[in-house]
Amino acid sequence: MTPETLSEAIQRCAREPIHVPGSIQPHGFLLVVDATQPRVLQASANVADWLGVAAEQLLGQRLDELLNMPELGERLSRLGEHSRDPFHLGDVRFELPGSREQAFALLAHRNVQDQLILEFEPASSTDEAYGILYPLMRTFVARLHEARDIREICQRAVEELGRICNFGRIKAYRFDEEGNGEVLAELARPGYPRYLGHRFPASDIPQQARQLYIQNLIRVIPDCDYRPAPLVPMLNPASGEPLDLSFASLRSVSPVHLQYMRNMGTRASMSVSIVVRDQLWGLISCHDAEPQRVSHKTRATCELLARILSLQIDAHEAAQRAERRLELRQLIVQLLSSMADRDSVSEGLRALPETFLGFADAQGAAVIGADSCLRIGEAPDEATLQALAGWLSQHCSEPLFASDCLSRDLPELPALHERFAGLLAVSISRLHAHYLLWFRPEKERTITWAGRPEKTLNALSGALDPRSSFETWREVVRGQALPWDDNLLEGALELRNAVLGIVLRKAEELALLSDELRKSNQELEAFSYSVSHDLRAPLRHIAGYTELLNELEGRQLSERGQRFLGNIGDAARFAGTLVDNLLSFSQMGRSALHLSDVDLGAMVASILEEMRPDHEERDIEWQLQPMPRVVADAAFIHMVLRNLIGNAIKYSRDRAPARIEIGAQRDEGETVVYVRDNGVGFDMQYAPKLFGVFQRLHRMEEFEGTGIGLASVRRIIERHGGRVWAEGRLDEGATFYFALPNLDYSAARDNG
Repeated sequence: MTPETLSEAIQRCAREPIHVPGSIQPHGFLLVVDATQPRVLQASANVADWLGVAAEQLLGQRLDELLNMPELGERLSRLGEHSRDPFHLGDVRFELPGSREQAFALLAHRNVQDQLILEFEPASSTDEAYGILYPLMRTFVARLHEARDIREICQRAVEELGRICNFGRIKAYRFDEEGNGEVLAELARPGYPRYLGHRFPASDIPQQARQLYIQNLIRVIPDCDYRPAPLVPMLNPASGEPLDLSFASLRSVSPVHLQYMRNMGTRASMSVSIVVRDQLWGLISCHDAEPQRVSHKTRATCELLARILSLQIDAHEAAQRAERRLELRQLIVQLLSSMADRDSVSEGLRALPETFLGFADAQGAAVIGADSCLRIGEAPDEATLQALAGWLSQHCSEPLFASDCLSRDLPELPALHERFAGLLAVSISRLHAHYLLWFRPEKERTITWAGRPEKTLNALSGALDPRSSFETWREVVRGQALPWDDNLLEGALELRNAVLGIVLRKAEELALLSDELRKSNQELEAFSYSVSHDLRAPLRHIAGYTELLNELEGRQLSERGQRFLGNIGDAARFAGTLVDNLLSFSQMGRSALHLSDVDLGAMVASILEEMRPDHEERDIEWQLQPMPRVVADAAFIHMVLRNLIGNAIKYSRDRAPARIEIGAQRDEGETVVYVRDNGVGFDMQYAPKLFGVFQRLHRMEEFEGTGIGLASVRRIIERHGGRVWAEGRLDEGATFYFALPNLDYSAARDNG
């Protein structure tokens, strides 16, 4: 048997027209009647067994002449155009010469050709479950409300069904996403194999049979060894095609299914469908080793039980979904609040790592942005994450991607699925490869099957043979993670929409801020020039006259007066310095860049020599690494390095020895320069504020300064097309970086 022949046989099985078998089961008989003129169009051949009259003799006869039921016409008129479920019209007797005296239960429904399909079964006694329906259902509903979970709900239903009908084994199972049925509850007499916790493969029930289970909630086979009763004539006279028996209780069953029952040691069966939200949620399957007749009244009771059970399952699952969604929304609110309070999505999520992981019940997570990659928990390395982002942007057009088996769904990234089995990815940009990612490890599990879920071919017919073994077989599943449930996927999309809203709001705020900042910068530059003309001279006069007053009249002043005079002089000199720095900061935005080939090593040596008087009495260990050459404005870069080196000297004054390292390295596309010290450092949560105007992380009494130096550094580097950042820890030192794009001097000179 090749895989191709097996696949063809499975497809043929899936196409089997089980709704038009052309025959019925013989525990009753069937008539097809024209609804407009109630004459018999078709009859099952076994009417001769029940009435002693050949089927051909009934064709063309009026229905009201056959049945002793004066109100028949009125009752048939009650069947609506879309009455597909067999409805019990009452018990009737036939008025035929020589027919046996017997009462039949008449069940009727309309087919799609607007014909009446009448099914006749032996009339039931009144002492069946149907007669005690109300107290039975009342007890059942009360017991269902006491159940704590789905398994207990199903167990109560199985036990109640055991009180209603006389089957040797009753089991309830639920279908998973692949269509496999897991037995959740079971009731069995001694001697019957038990299947609690076992799974039945999806291939046991073809898709067209599942559709019929949704249409007909009850399916009874009293004896799998029955001889089908064909319809006479075989084709429907009105349509010229086989009669559609989808809703008929007596519809004959596929021979493959009958052989399946025999292989299982089952002579009689009844299936009760559990339909939740128009989907086949599961089945209650009743089996017996001996033939079992189930009257229409008992079937009606079982159908009502199934509907109540479906409603209870739906209510229980809806409550679970609501509870789960509430939990997810509470986590979403926490995450959004953190993101809204910070400058970026990444920073907001970094602040709540446990909440971010707990949202998806994941062991690792990551946030991939334009120029950042945040890793939380057990996450892949940055190179793997960037490769994953590239794959997602190329292969996933939807905003969400979920996999519980990465080796199957993403074989292109072995570095990923060697460590992780599950991935949930949410796109947070419509244009760029920006993602929220969660990762789950492998969760090895063992599935207990009721027999090996395999199909075999009949050597003679080439058709599928039903499974012949239902012995316990265990399968160990590896390489898979716990699946991502639907509630989480909906919550992830909800989080995505909320994040997009925050990103959009921040973008609008940044655009507004940028416009305001541009105006403020213009005002600041104008102010700086005004200060240079109007304030510099008066401040210098104040400082000069203070010094002169101290020289001429200082001896006549009291100690307190001398202290006041000194404070005036210091304040005037500080104000002068501040004005000079503001003027310099303003000029940085106006002055043109004069690019040249700059030797950073020689520039650092020159700056250290210039600043020697400021630190020659200090114990400083200088670690000077080799420095490359860059294309930049030499005067401005000199100002940047002097500022950063001066800060390193200043903020490490309490260290003995102070260690200051200056170095650089060429990366792809840029040169990164750093100045590192072992000084007082800073808290990283304040790092974004370091390069702002007048931003200080230390009191002026501790460390002097105007708060403009690092702002000048940022403005200079950004004018060069570069970037600045810093890293630090309190009392452990700080490292300041700036990166300049790698330019060719001749090209830069030509473009300048």
